[in-house]
Amino acid sequence: MKMDDIARLADVSKSAVSLALNNKPGISSETREKIIRIAEENGYHFKPKPSLPEKPVKTLLFLVLTNSGIVLENYYQQPFFRELIHFIEEHCRLKGYSLRFSAVDVSDLENNLQAVAEENKDNGIILLGTNLSRLQIEFIARQLPKLVVLDTCYDTLPVSFVQINNEMGAYQAGTYLYERGHRSIGYVASDVRIHNFDARKRGFRLALKDYGLAVDDSHLFHVAPTILSSQPEMKKQLEAYISSGKPMPTAIFCECDYIAISAVKTLTELGFRIPEDISVVGFDNISEARIITPELTTIHVDKDKIARVAVDLIISQLEEENDMKVKISIDTKFIERLSCAAPAVAVETQI
Repeated sequence: MKMDDIARLADVSKSAVSLALNNKPGISSETREKIIRIAEENGYHFKPKPSLPEKPVKTLLFLVLTNSGIVLENYYQQPFFRELIHFIEEHCRLKGYSLRFSAVDVSDLENNLQAVAEENKDNGIILLGTNLSRLQIEFIARQLPKLVVLDTCYDTLPVSFVQINNEMGAYQAGTYLYERGHRSIGYVASDVRIHNFDARKRGFRLALKDYGLAVDDSHLFHVAPTILSSQPEMKKQLEAYISSGKPMPTAIFCECDYIAISAVKTLTELGFRIPEDISVVGFDNISEARIITPELTTIHVDKDKIARVAVDLIISQLEEENDMKVKISIDTKFIERLSCAAPAVAVETQI
């Protein structure tokens, strides 16, 4: 038996097997015990290394303010956040840290945060900032100075941020649609406004402007950003537009994959074929983007890189007493799948 075979039986990576058999840190005790048991049961010969000396458990806290904007109470089940948390936990383990979670209801932020601050005086904090205002982050940073904020950025705050290059991603989407021949392009916006969505709108509009285009007001729709199914409100807006007698745009850009998947389902219910009648582009590249039919063209957000940078930054603050604050933007990548095609008839007039 080889290490590859053990990795397959234990459903782990080969590197995890190596860490377990060589008694090195970087994996949980449960995973280590499972790997060693499988190795012994299958006659894999290895010389157990001396036990590692016990070290104090080092902890990071992942802090979330719920019930504000698009971050729900069950945020850990939302695809984007679920994937991001997975990578944060993975990088914490590799660095020898455990990750704890705390969700605070934003409606009573002051009292709730006081309890969090008292319990985490010595811990580094990774704050999910997706739905937070400048004032909220400023208040949190005063209580929890060992802080890195994810998924938003306020340049005027002396706080470290790790964000998506939202403008770049939306610009990539607008450029792609133009290059595929689309000239009548719609925009489906979230009815809940956050930093990320505003930046995506700027990037998309800039791309169209560079080609002498714009999104017509009648091609701008607003929907809920956290529903993966068909939305009655979106159907109502589309039916009203169709009844006006105006031609549908040949493509639409959606501010996130949730909205894009909902748009695909709603348009399909209305009898439109994707992408033959209308192309759809999303943003975030959540796992569900590859499950829907047709598979969703979208903007890939490198959640692994965001997690790795955030963990490294907060550990640097803790272990090196590095008080330097930085703002880091992670670039995006365009992912072409089956929800987009060239328009059936090129529209040459400006919208």
